[in-house]
Amino acid sequence: MKTTLMQFIMRSRFVSQRLIFIADVALSVGATVLTYLLIANLFPESNSSKPFGCLILSTLVFSSLFFWIFRTYKNIIRHSSLVESSRIFWACLLSDLGVGLVSYYLIVDNFDSTLWALSILLDFLLTFVLLILARVCCVAIYQRSFQTLALDQRRRLLVYLDPEKDQTTMPSFSSLSPDNVIVGYLRFGKRDTQRIGGIKLYSIENEEDFRKLLLHVHANAVLFQSRGQVKEESDRLVRYGEKYKTQMLLGETEEVRNGQVRPARLTEVRIEDLLGREEIKINMENIKRELQGKTVLVTGAAGSIGSEICRQLCTFGLKELVLFDMAETPMHNIRLELEDTFPDVTFTPVVGDIRVVPRVTWLMRTYKPQVVFHAAAYKHVPLMEENPCEAVLANVVGTRNLADLAVEYGVERFVMISTDKAVNPTNVMGASKRLAEIYVQTLSMSIAKGEIQGHTKFITTRFGNVLGSNGSVIPRFREQLMKGGPLTVTHPDIIRYFMTIPEAVRLVLEAGVMGEGNEIFVFDMGKPVKIADLARRMIELAGLVPDQDIKIEYTGLRPGEKLYEELLATKENTLPTPNEKIFRAHVREYDRAEVVAAIDHLKEIAQTVDRMETVKCMKQIVPEFKSKNSDFEKLDK
Repeated sequence: MKTTLMQFIMRSRFVSQRLIFIADVALSVGATVLTYLLIANLFPESNSSKPFGCLILSTLVFSSLFFWIFRTYKNIIRHSSLVESSRIFWACLLSDLGVGLVSYYLIVDNFDSTLWALSILLDFLLTFVLLILARVCCVAIYQRSFQTLALDQRRRLLVYLDPEKDQTTMPSFSSLSPDNVIVGYLRFGKRDTQRIGGIKLYSIENEEDFRKLLLHVHANAVLFQSRGQVKEESDRLVRYGEKYKTQMLLGETEEVRNGQVRPARLTEVRIEDLLGREEIKINMENIKRELQGKTVLVTGAAGSIGSEICRQLCTFGLKELVLFDMAETPMHNIRLELEDTFPDVTFTPVVGDIRVVPRVTWLMRTYKPQVVFHAAAYKHVPLMEENPCEAVLANVVGTRNLADLAVEYGVERFVMISTDKAVNPTNVMGASKRLAEIYVQTLSMSIAKGEIQGHTKFITTRFGNVLGSNGSVIPRFREQLMKGGPLTVTHPDIIRYFMTIPEAVRLVLEAGVMGEGNEIFVFDMGKPVKIADLARRMIELAGLVPDQDIKIEYTGLRPGEKLYEELLATKENTLPTPNEKIFRAHVREYDRAEVVAAIDHLKEIAQTVDRMETVKCMKQIVPEFKSKNSDFEKLDK
């Protein structure tokens, strides 16, 4: 009831001028009635009922006339000032003088000039005081109501609880900002009455119960305590919230870090939270034991994957972290971020290109890294389809440069970041990554056989699309949503596997330390997602209706793009590993001399910038490479 009244006040900020005018006149008449009664009781000898009706009528006429002349009803009451008070003063004075003249001619018996003047003065004072007091009360009520409304405008949260979990120990949200207030706890199940920390627990069973609860507690947001909860309720509670325009929030509960309590941080539920899976458990002790006290090099350190590798590596007590990338501005940004977030970590940003052998040689000789995470690569499919020679020089030749020098300078572990597009590739980018895999495999096998002196363990990791990476579909959809649409999808049936960047990097780190050399580790990417469904869900999360508020347009498959991605080549099988999300792929052996000769030849062609000959040579080395929607399809015939 209280909230409803507050909402009414908010909607009724400007009261009708007609209503103010009527109220002023009514107060004036009331003052006249009160004056008459006071005089009649104080001076009984002057009591006469004859002029009463005329007095009321004259007050009604004169007050209406002078209140209209002085426009006392025109000003906004809560902004009343001394100017407004002076208008009321003159309107009341002139109105009472008019009433006084009327009473002068009405009272013919027992006329007392002193009593007459006293009546006029008392009527004037009562009228003026009542009108001013009414306005003071209005201002006070408005200010109190406004403060209450301001408090009521805080985000009103329902905290979601897992029905199966014990509710006796609750995460602390005591550090929520003043802009948020918890109005109840919410769970699915049979209705009962409970309180947790003085806050009521509401149990609902269906959408209608949720709607009624929103109205009952006037909640405008639902707070989830973990991404697992969001995922579990993505098709129920999150859908309810989308339908009833209720904000869905994800909260990080308080945690202690370095002796300091971090307050709960609330972020809006994003599509990444709906697609992401439960947090992957990795063996942090193994990773820390393998990396602690070592110098680690990350290539492509300013990119989406490389930068996240750097962030996570900073938590393992490295001796030094070396960042290597050719992109100046992103490198500057990650440097500033690491300086702010990890002030105690020793790291060095180095600008350079893996294609330039002298620069990579200097890098290895100067810093002598013990572990290398190789994330540097050209990865955008359409661009590489248009620039195949650059794809070869960066992804194939650059990887070869780095791998050879890693062996020469005694790197212990070399972890290469590959892609599911390297499996039965249909585009230049995927084929170039497959060639890089083949070269690393042959080098690793040659070391194992003693054909090449060295002890570097080469590990390759494959995974699919990562949510929110530079150039991926989700940031693109967000930009299109901000512009009002449409959202562009290449094909109604196109599907992709998705993984969050932190999740992918955690798996890369664990695979990197569990590998014994010459392995390709494939990550469990979960269930494929239809891109068209992804677009619709993002529109719904924004509180809009697909194909009504925001259109979805289909633009056709891009060069080199296929409807689905594969995780394993047909000649490779997988074996389980201690981590259920990581599988080891069997790899077929290649003759190193043939691979080296083929890549030397490919490099020479790529340096001539002959697109067709470059791709033709790639297809000869990787016969499973079949172009799709590309100018290079004719080479397959």
